[in-house]
Amino acid sequence: MRKPLLVTEFLDRARRHYGDYEAVLATDGTRYTYDELGARADGFAAALQERGIEHGDRVAVLDPNTHYHLEAAYGVFQAGGIHTPLNYRLTPNDYEYILNDAGVDAIYADYDYADKIQQVRDEVPTETFITNDPDAVEGDWESFDDVIDGLGAADYERPEMEEDEICTINYTSGTTGDPKGVSRTHRTETIHAYLISSHQDISDDDVYLWTLPMFHANGWGHIFAITGAGARHVCTRGIDAQEIFETVRAEDVSYMCAAPTVLNMLLDYYDDNDVVTVGDNDVRCATAGSAPPEATIRTIEDEFGWYMMHVYGLTETGPLITTSDARRLFDDDSSDRFSIKKRQGLGYLGTEVRVVDDDGNDVAQDDQSIGEVVVRGNQVMEKYWNKPEATEEAFNARIEGYFHTGDLATVDEHGMIAIQDRKKDLIISGGENISSIEVEDALYDHSAVSEAAVIPAPSDKYGETVKAFVVPTNGDPDDPGVTADELKSFTKEQLASYKRVRKVEFVAELPTTATGKVQKYELREREWEEEDRMVGQG
Repeated sequence: MRKPLLVTEFLDRARRHYGDYEAVLATDGTRYTYDELGARADGFAAALQERGIEHGDRVAVLDPNTHYHLEAAYGVFQAGGIHTPLNYRLTPNDYEYILNDAGVDAIYADYDYADKIQQVRDEVPTETFITNDPDAVEGDWESFDDVIDGLGAADYERPEMEEDEICTINYTSGTTGDPKGVSRTHRTETIHAYLISSHQDISDDDVYLWTLPMFHANGWGHIFAITGAGARHVCTRGIDAQEIFETVRAEDVSYMCAAPTVLNMLLDYYDDNDVVTVGDNDVRCATAGSAPPEATIRTIEDEFGWYMMHVYGLTETGPLITTSDARRLFDDDSSDRFSIKKRQGLGYLGTEVRVVDDDGNDVAQDDQSIGEVVVRGNQVMEKYWNKPEATEEAFNARIEGYFHTGDLATVDEHGMIAIQDRKKDLIISGGENISSIEVEDALYDHSAVSEAAVIPAPSDKYGETVKAFVVPTNGDPDDPGVTADELKSFTKEQLASYKRVRKVEFVAELPTTATGKVQKYELREREWEEEDRMVGQG
């Protein structure tokens, strides 16, 4: 038989079987059962429909990792809306573009970030504005708790939904121009959640610590998988190493995700403090974004006592499509396991991951030949929102019917991939994608900058960091008429904080082709000459 795959089923199942059990530890210390979490989601669904939200309307959520994000997301799904989570590190101009591009009708925004929306309120189509603390926000905002008060399942009508409908739009960081809305269906989200449940061993007795932003491709699918399993969510408002260790110990955390920059924060704190790293449960930790060095994995496994899982993917691919957690390929007691664990790894169940050359042919599995990673799987996105040409190119550039990641990799004899470089001018710093083009555009707004080329530079803390090679307007790199710190401050004012330039080198000229195109590859080669590959490794 065929049963539609709908994301509403995850919370439905948790309420059905675990209603009296704890679902969420909120950031203020309040504990909610699945019955209580579900009732609050029902109330939000009813409130949205009272305010005119209909099946297929877009509702944005701008929130750190609080219980409000979970309630808002499931409320949107239950009302038949399309959940549109927003990166809380963006600028008001970024939000203006996204809210207009998606045609967002309503928004829930945490009080810490609502002011950024307030600044562009008159420039967007959004009509409903809800926050968790209207007293802390300028402008006319409704209170989340007030709008759900007294409302429940009986006050909203869950529409008939099909599994191939779009249920969420996750915006990329605009690495090749404007941000693109990655459109994902009930089916793709459901299957992805099934896959991470299997590959990350998620079960009902897990205690999951939210160190990964929920907006990141719906928290890598964990807003679904953890909920559907009936496990516990432990929420956070930010990343603090001391708090993470204390929470792991106090709440007996068993599972978490951490970008390389978070792992480095934990390592630094561990080195300087007497730390208890576990509670009553063993800890599993998944990392992605850039490959962690072997030393990081070794410390976390041998000293923290945690089990590391390195996974890989993109917003467009679910996100997760590979894992290095292939236990038949390494011995848990051997140091050789670290060289395998730092690889991006093997494809998930039902996922076809290939590395192909310019003609679309598979490269040799010799761990030397380099090609582009392409993928086909049920967790891969449906399309880019309102961008048919970009969608067509993404699925057909080298080989028809596969999503093209833009990442260049080798493949070993087991079929495990290892990312070597990037096809696109993309910087991944602390798990965040940064467009070099966007940073260059900001630099060009400064009168002392004649030419600029932005590339990723190695960073022990972030894996990669933003470096700019600048030809000054006066042509003199020794006396450029502006300081490196001034340019860093200038980009900090123009861009989201994580996108700003952190390193500047003044040069007399940039390497170019015969036609005048800047050869960033030469700059990257020089910058990474002491590294074993030209992508960050945490």
